[in-house]
Amino acid sequence: MSHVNDTTKHAGYAYYGSGLPTLAPPSSEAPKPPKRARAVAALGFSQAVDNSESGLTKTFFPLIAAAFGLGYTQLGIFSAIPMFARMIFGPTWAMAADRFGRKRVLVLVTGVWGLWTVASGFATSYTALVVLFAISAVGTVASEPVLNGMLPDLFKQSERGKAYGMVRGIGGGVGILIGPAIGLFGSNPEGWRYALWTMGAISIVSGLLILLWVPKPAVKSVSVTDDPESGTFRLRDVGQLFRIPTIWMIVVMLPFITSLILLSFYTQFLVDVRGMGVPEAALVMAVFSLGSMFSAFLGGFLGDLVTARFGYKGRIMLMQVYLVCFAATIFLATQIDSTNRVYIYAATFVMGLVFSIGFSGCVLPIVSTVVPKKLGASAFAFLFSFVQGGITAILSINIGIIADVFGDLQVTFLWFCVVPYLINAVVWCGFYFCYPRDAARQAERERREAEALAAKGAAGGEPGTSEQPLGV
Repeated sequence: MSHVNDTTKHAGYAYYGSGLPTLAPPSSEAPKPPKRARAVAALGFSQAVDNSESGLTKTFFPLIAAAFGLGYTQLGIFSAIPMFARMIFGPTWAMAADRFGRKRVLVLVTGVWGLWTVASGFATSYTALVVLFAISAVGTVASEPVLNGMLPDLFKQSERGKAYGMVRGIGGGVGILIGPAIGLFGSNPEGWRYALWTMGAISIVSGLLILLWVPKPAVKSVSVTDDPESGTFRLRDVGQLFRIPTIWMIVVMLPFITSLILLSFYTQFLVDVRGMGVPEAALVMAVFSLGSMFSAFLGGFLGDLVTARFGYKGRIMLMQVYLVCFAATIFLATQIDSTNRVYIYAATFVMGLVFSIGFSGCVLPIVSTVVPKKLGASAFAFLFSFVQGGITAILSINIGIIADVFGDLQVTFLWFCVVPYLINAVVWCGFYFCYPRDAARQAERERREAEALAAKGAAGGEPGTSEQPLGV
């Protein structure tokens, strides 16, 4: 990147491992951890599986509703459960990762925890299903905060957009395969049970992949804990985050990111409004995942490209273009009355093609750029598990009630998905005043820390840190 100071490159430091810098021989390229591609593949697969698990009740809700006599309000509750779990237990799992190691935690919650999903398939009442699904959701929300804090350790700053894009792209690719396959159970009134059993088994497999493919850090370094794999999430870090104006802006804009609500109700929309069956609706969602897979890679590429061309303002510009474009694709997919299959599939694919650009190319790299590495896990867990999870959960419940009152998902999508994205495009103007400044400050802090480490290493001392206060 021509406009961005990449201290990882220029100082010759490797940032993988504990989240603290480790002295490495000076070179034009920071050394790469071994088997990084396999590790990213395993992490991407685990995230995709966890997302698929939490989305099963939405995909098969038409069958669950028929079995237990439910409505949109209950669909809102099922949609809110993973979000509340994300809000409450996302930071909790991150702290567990800090204490016991990220790899161990991911193996537990992605692999072993899949047994709760299997148990959900044996539910004999709506209440039992809600309880078992809630327990399973506690585990499925763990991968995101731990994984997001892990990627900056594997990739230098100029590659982070691609890294987040790869993980989200792998998730989209896995969704393309799993979605239609699991959806085939939709032709059976009891198919939702088979889907839960199957998904639980796949979750166990994903845990094994993490166990086998995610290596220990290639270089051990000084850490804030005794475990070099720690997620380094600490509650006391949250207060420090709010000394960074860009973090305030992220919190302000998150209520207008309503794509998770769209996805929660879209399968039911396809069944109720477009007249599809559950298997075909699952196939349409696979088409969305196909677009989303390309979107993730595209977002990462475009984010790094505009940053190289326009400096720190590049990601802000890209995000605003994305927000307007995604609002337009939601409108085309949900507000145009049509039962034409070609139109429905094409509109859904285009919506998926735009879907991931904003987060993989803009939001996640922006957070990782302005936040000190020792606060990275705390930032991701707090922003995207606690804040975004809580907001989406509350919106999901209320939108389910509103949809039941009016009996119209089409109007609901217009006011709760299309309009918020257009408003958010205006909100992002505020980032021009804070993000470039915060990013430059963090780059300067990293430069000073790198110089201090180099000086200490040259003097024969042990590598340490020379932390600069966030206000500097």
